[in-house]
Amino acid sequence: MSRIATVGIVMIMMITSLAGCTGISNGIIGSSGDEEISVPEWELGDNWLYTFSTPDYSDDTTKLVVATTDIEENGTAYMLAISSIGEARRHAVLNHNPFLGRITHDDLSPFENGMSQTVLDFPLSRNKAWSFSLFGNDWNAIVTSVDSSIASIRATANDGSSIDYIFDGNIAFFSSFIWTDSEGVIQLKMKNADNGVGHTGDVYFVRGGDLYSNNWYNTGPDAEFVDTFFVSDHPRDGEWNEMIYFLDASCGGGSTISLTLRDHTSVSALERLWGPGAEETGTLGTIPYPSEEYTLTATFTGNTHLRILLAGGITYSWNL
Repeated sequence: MSRIATVGIVMIMMITSLAGCTGISNGIIGSSGDEEISVPEWELGDNWLYTFSTPDYSDDTTKLVVATTDIEENGTAYMLAISSIGEARRHAVLNHNPFLGRITHDDLSPFENGMSQTVLDFPLSRNKAWSFSLFGNDWNAIVTSVDSSIASIRATANDGSSIDYIFDGNIAFFSSFIWTDSEGVIQLKMKNADNGVGHTGDVYFVRGGDLYSNNWYNTGPDAEFVDTFFVSDHPRDGEWNEMIYFLDASCGGGSTISLTLRDHTSVSALERLWGPGAEETGTLGTIPYPSEEYTLTATFTGNTHLRILLAGGITYSWNL
């Protein structure tokens, strides 16, 4: 065989090889625009560590854990729980994590107001669009890019709010999820810090329901505020196990706050007093066995601030 022929054969082989590599590369990095990301299958004990940030509450870090895979919704949903009972209660009263509780197998959809919401619509492909409801708003979502196993998604609402989130197939869940309101204020920032498999130990989910909330600023004369509220059962799961409270309080010099919560028999369920210069932030606590009607009394002297949230809670636990 001549040298020229040999070179020609080598060049043909190189061109064929490069063409094959180009096709594979397009499939890996998604530059062809045709790549799709399929829904992952979660296993018992899969877990993700997230940092949650909101404008009103200090940051908290929570490990989300797959507690069940084939029980919820007649075997069509996972149960996503938390590794700490304290964090489970915190999320129940603050209600800022939509991805706790039931998550569907087919689209990893969370539930809001008893209905699954298609935050993700698998398979994910570039320019795919759909709609869903979350945070009390209606959203139109579109996949803006797919790069290997990572999809970037943007959802917008008519009021100008937006959600920007990234699904990372390498961890089988979100790497980030950011909700920004119509004023440009970030209402929720959810960032992944770590992930793993095979979590062992107790995990918890507290099904919460808002019961009462108020936020007082007093800069004038002494004041007293009295309010009553009724504690009814959870509409589907019956009686609450406990009432969960979350409060912030601060007093200027020479100022005081007193807080009393009594049940319908006038038994004190919660009593707190803050003196001059006192400050307390992000306190979480529980009141056992909620009854039907409560009366809340708050008194203020001087320059003061008090915020309180109350939620009913039903606790579920699993040992993995």
